[in-house]
Amino acid sequence: MDGTFDDEAEPAVTIGEYLDEVEERELEADLVLGGDEGKECTFNKGYMKRQAIFSCLTCTPDGNAGVCTACSLACHDGHQIVELWTKRNFRCDCGNSKFGEFYCKIFPNKDIENAENSYNHNFKGSYCTCGRPYPDPDAEEQVEMIQCCLCEDWFHEEHLGVESSTEIPKDDEGEPMYDEFICKACSEVCFFLKLYPEDIWAAGKQSDATVQISKDKGVLEDTTLTCGSEKPICDSSYNSPKIDEAQAAVDSKSISEGNSPCLIGNVNSSMVSNQSPKSTNLHVNCLLGVNIVTASPVLPGKPMFLSKNWRNALCKCDNCLEFYNQKHIAFLLDKEDSIAEYEQMAKQKREEKLQQQEGAELSFFNKLGHVEKVEILKGIEEMKDGLRAFLESADSSKPITAADVHQFFDEIKNKRRRVQ
Repeated sequence: MDGTFDDEAEPAVTIGEYLDEVEERELEADLVLGGDEGKECTFNKGYMKRQAIFSCLTCTPDGNAGVCTACSLACHDGHQIVELWTKRNFRCDCGNSKFGEFYCKIFPNKDIENAENSYNHNFKGSYCTCGRPYPDPDAEEQVEMIQCCLCEDWFHEEHLGVESSTEIPKDDEGEPMYDEFICKACSEVCFFLKLYPEDIWAAGKQSDATVQISKDKGVLEDTTLTCGSEKPICDSSYNSPKIDEAQAAVDSKSISEGNSPCLIGNVNSSMVSNQSPKSTNLHVNCLLGVNIVTASPVLPGKPMFLSKNWRNALCKCDNCLEFYNQKHIAFLLDKEDSIAEYEQMAKQKREEKLQQQEGAELSFFNKLGHVEKVEILKGIEEMKDGLRAFLESADSSKPITAADVHQFFDEIKNKRRRVQ
């Protein structure tokens, strides 16, 4: 056998492996698109909690607009498109004032501008602190990136701001052991997470976990969290019924006077300074026992790697809720905000769609007459027998070509004609 032929031949795969690969790709697409089939513009759904968004650099080279799946297909086919995966609290911009004379083909009557939308450098095709595109045309090998669950920017592992890659929680096979990640910039506003028990952290509490509250200042300075965004991460007017439900549960809990349900024990009063008089009794309902609204951390921000369901541990007392709203991170209390929840809903939609398809096929088959049913079943058996014979007769030392496949189907057709 010619060795040159072996080197040039494409790797052979079984039909089962090929079908598994197709199924995997379809599932991956469904997880990103959230089950959206791309038939209708999502503008009328308002600022959706999470959806797949695309940026068209042909129409908006400044990267100041985003479009939904349907518009990326119907209105921007053939354009230079940047796939942004998913964005929270976003409304489709296609055809609004940012697109000049270009109008949306699906829903042209849009608002002049979606004031609540946020845009970062991802919309220009840039990611991470290095500002490189993905995929990177200058990189010898494409490296997977990590998304911050606050600013939603993507980062290379070597640019996370950790001293060593060993600080990134991974198992023996190199797979991530964390559920969500908060980048170095965004971690500065999330300093309060260091006051929570170790079980919110992936692979145990991480370095620099001891937080000291500044004695020089009583008010946390505003920190830019947008990582290149034009506006804050989330509108301060954001509110969720789930927050209200959780708050009601906390308020209804009976707590003995003088005892704090703080998960980490009593916090030394020397850790907090310049508290306002109204914060004297804040420990009664706060899980932390510290007024994070009037506190600031001493330590610089470091990347955070969180475990599954860490959001459920967040305190929902009045003071903490005030802080979340001030810093535009109240979305953390909404279960439907997380990528894991988004993908779970996408999987459910996919399963329902597949069940509907199977049901439609079965319904069609049941409506056929006896003769038609027999013909279909007979055709399936002929196809299986023919395919088995074809594979058994094929030379196992050579790959199956497109010409071989065409010949196989031609023989099936000719056999059917001879029978008829």
